[in-house]
Amino acid sequence: MIRAEQRPRLRRGVRLGFDKVRRTHVLLFPEGVVMPNATAVAVLELCDGERSVAEIVAALSKTYRGVRIEDVQNVVARFVERHVVEVA
Repeated sequence: MIRAEQRPRLRRGVRLGFDKVRRTHVLLFPEGVVMPNATAVAVLELCDGERSVAEIVAALSKTYRGVRIEDVQNVVARFVERHVVEVA
């Protein structure tokens, strides 16, 4: 389980970008490409290794209503399992 105080970041070699042809965000990594949904993109954009999960929730709460820490933890955990995000 991802804890509130952990600081997620994209692993080395992983990049979040926007594919103009497909008109969608893409997460590029050595093993492939993932097209994350809008919720995942909002979380991933804040995974800089500086902010904790709790701080990411606070930042998202300024823009979106009803942000739950459990949801952010689940998004981060999914990408940790795929080896594209690491936590400290």
